[in-house]
Amino acid sequence: MHPPRISASSYSNTAPLVWSFLYGSNHGKVEIILDNAPARSAELLGQDRVDAALVPVIASQFIDGVRLLPDVCVGAKERVRSVCLVTRGADLADVCSVSLDTSSRTSVVLTKIIFREFLGTEPAWRDASPDIDAMLAESDAALLIGDPALSLSSNPDYRTFDLANLWRDHTGLGFIFAMWMTRRDRVNIDFAAARNEGLGHLDEIVANYEPHIPLSHEELIAYLSNNISYQPDDSMLKGLELYLDLASKHRLVETQVPTIRYVS
Repeated sequence: MHPPRISASSYSNTAPLVWSFLYGSNHGKVEIILDNAPARSAELLGQDRVDAALVPVIASQFIDGVRLLPDVCVGAKERVRSVCLVTRGADLADVCSVSLDTSSRTSVVLTKIIFREFLGTEPAWRDASPDIDAMLAESDAALLIGDPALSLSSNPDYRTFDLANLWRDHTGLGFIFAMWMTRRDRVNIDFAAARNEGLGHLDEIVANYEPHIPLSHEELIAYLSNNISYQPDDSMLKGLELYLDLASKHRLVETQVPTIRYVS
């Protein structure tokens, strides 16, 4: 029998969830596919090419028969740092066009909710590759996610707006960006135990990303241990429900009554 096949993005914020499968006690027990774009994992799951995938939560509304695996996520209680809108100094209220990094459909939908529901505006939307200078050459603002966004968090040339923080300011709730999902009746993988093992090796994880992200070792540790939440709490789960309701309200998903199904 072939080992289970799983997929996840290779961003630093997912590393604690996959470390066990790459280097730890689960090494060799699964086949793992890594890609820079979370949307790619959603595509593989939708094509039934993997048994489980760590995918943007909006995928729960458009992949047939998909169910969420509980208790593990990539989310934030307040500030996430690695999902942000970027301008050259403009306030969001003055933004008339936005270039969208489409690597994560959840973040694209969240951006549109923030403008439509909270700011009451509708900028022109443009899909773009995650190149900040090219994005801002054609738009007033740019949506960046993952390590490219994290790399800009301390750059004085840009003004950044943290999406999880904006969500918190307007709703008082936390936010979940991604969760493990499956189309199987069951998946014999303990993702919570794998998460816990990964969180016990943050120094090793950070050492792998330090050459590529212009933050100190201590800053990256703080990012993975303080900004990112890997276990959803009540506020984050309520935030997920509200997010899907607002996505439906603004016709950003096809389902009129969003549903969240979990593996029992």
